[in-house]
Formats: sequence, C-alpha cells, structure tokens
Amino acid sequence: MTTEETRLAGKCECGAVRYRVADDFLYAANCHCSNCRAGTGSAFKAFAGIERSKLEVTEGADRLLIWGEEDANHTRCGVCGSLLYSVVRDGEYVHVALGSLRDEPSIRPSEHIFVGSKAPWFEITDDLPQNEEY
Repeated sequence: MTTEETRLAGKCECGAVRYRVADDFLYAANCHCSNCRAGTGSAFKAFAGIERSKLEVTEGADRLLIWGEEDANHTRCGVCGSLLYSVVRDGEYVHVALGSLRDEPSIRPSEHIFVGSKAPWFEITDDLPQNEEY
C-alpha cells in the first residue's frame, strides 16, 4: 500500500466533526508564532501541510466553525472549539493540526518556525532546526 492510499482519521475533542486525510503530507513543523500559541492554547502548533483536496470532512461539516475567509482560515469544531486545520496558501493547502489526528502519520515535524516570538516560558529541547521566522 502506498502512502497515497493510506487515509488517516482525525476528529475534534467532542467527536462532532470527523475527517479523513491522505498520509501524503508534504511538510510538517512546530509553529511558535503568537497566533498559533493563542489559537491552540499551548506553546506551539504542531502541523503538517497537504493539498486541500486530500482532506475530507466525513462527519459534522454543518458544525464547522470557520474563522477567516474561504481561502485563508482556521477551521474548528463549532461545538467544542477544537482546531482541526487551517486553510493556507490561497486555499490550495491545509495545515492539519497534528493533535487532531487519531491515526499516526508517517511524517514528523522537521523544524521549529517563528521561534523569535516563542513563549518565553517554553524551552525547546530537541535538535530540530530553529527558524526565527518562517
């Protein structure tokens, strides 16, 4: 089975929204920008990027909370507020919040981005490259 055939399941905290995404991610990172920290309530957002067409909401599409525009937004569950993915790059790609995946992806974050604005109380202790910006 190739990675294109492998589909990963994801869901929000309450289970009202579920999705499937191909295990065919192009990149993954840990973003420390102030927007990602505020949006996740954590030190950083671990995400993986993939073409938007490779993600399908399978349950709860009518319960999505979309903050932003059609081609640039953060998509959450409208019931529990869980961040599921962000639509980026003129609507062509999504950044899947890795914490919303129920299955294990084959990709791992390969870098830290926006460490110039990371939380001062958080210490990066791994050996991944650290980029001041993107």
